[in-house]
Amino acid sequence: MQKTDVTLVRQVNIRATLRALRAGGAPTLTELARATGLSRQTVETVLAELAGRGLAREVPPSEGGPGRPARRFRFRADARYALGLDVGAHRVLALITDLDGTVVGTERAAVAADAPAAERLTALRAVAEACLTRAGIVRTRLGAVAAGTPGVVDRSGRVTVAGALPGWSGLDLAGVTGGWFGRPGFVGNDANLAAVAEHWRGAARHAGDVVYILAGHRLGSGILIGGRPHLGRTGAAAEIGTLRLLGWEDAPAELTGEATADQIFAAAAQGDPTALKAIDRYAHRVAQGASALILTIDPELVVLGGGFSHAGDLLLTPLRAHLTPLCLTPPEITASTLGDEAVALGATRLALDHIHQDLHI
Repeated sequence: MQKTDVTLVRQVNIRATLRALRAGGAPTLTELARATGLSRQTVETVLAELAGRGLAREVPPSEGGPGRPARRFRFRADARYALGLDVGAHRVLALITDLDGTVVGTERAAVAADAPAAERLTALRAVAEACLTRAGIVRTRLGAVAAGTPGVVDRSGRVTVAGALPGWSGLDLAGVTGGWFGRPGFVGNDANLAAVAEHWRGAARHAGDVVYILAGHRLGSGILIGGRPHLGRTGAAAEIGTLRLLGWEDAPAELTGEATADQIFAAAAQGDPTALKAIDRYAHRVAQGASALILTIDPELVVLGGGFSHAGDLLLTPLRAHLTPLCLTPPEITASTLGDEAVALGATRLALDHIHQDLHI
């Protein structure tokens, strides 16, 4: 057998064993051999390698049982960690997960909307480092860093266009954030990553074709086709907000002015007619752009996320009403279940994908 064939077989055996370990519990050698279809000897060899890499450990036997206890093993989800970052106009957020995607730390901080790029990056690095420190994670355990940002992101992780953030266009955000920790860096559009997070463990877990609307102080959108983000030729897919005729650029103004959006939603909850009309106007503008995406990909689900999604039916009800006459077959519309952590969680998913690939998980 050639060396390349031996390497491939080894990687297949590692993946199979890790898959069985990650299924949960503390399986025995016999159970692992049965689950993987490998011999006990091969499983032992793989486990020895995984233990050496810190990815598996033998569980101490329980005391008091008759006879010699079977050897049991567990997957070590704490062998590596993924750091996800969310760069917003008004705040930055960091989130850390282990290899199983369990969140072990979060940190956030406010930032001025007109902050220059250097100031925003300083705030982002501060929350990232604080998140690692509070979670008690040393940098050597960090596998990769990923960030979600407004704008168009190319495949190298460079932000090519980002009108919402001063000085952000042209920034090599993947190189900057990865360089802070000496780890691989990856970047995605914030709405696309939020859609990924919703499909992973949010409102879109059972939907493959999804339109995600990021509704807040600005509007953004992302799409999933077959459960994967559709980025397009340059990463600009779903950037319909650039079409001024759709009215997305001016939509947030309907919920700002003399009162804040939160105040308007609170007043609407009490039945205030002026507040209800303001929300209806906002929903109408959102529907103009959302309908274009819905008619294009005919999704199973539309997820409303972003800062305004907490309004729930106050916003969903008029949005459904405005979308119905604009769509041939209106899809189900629901609110995000991940709150303001959706983008950062999607970023950790992006980082985990690369970590898993590197570790042959």
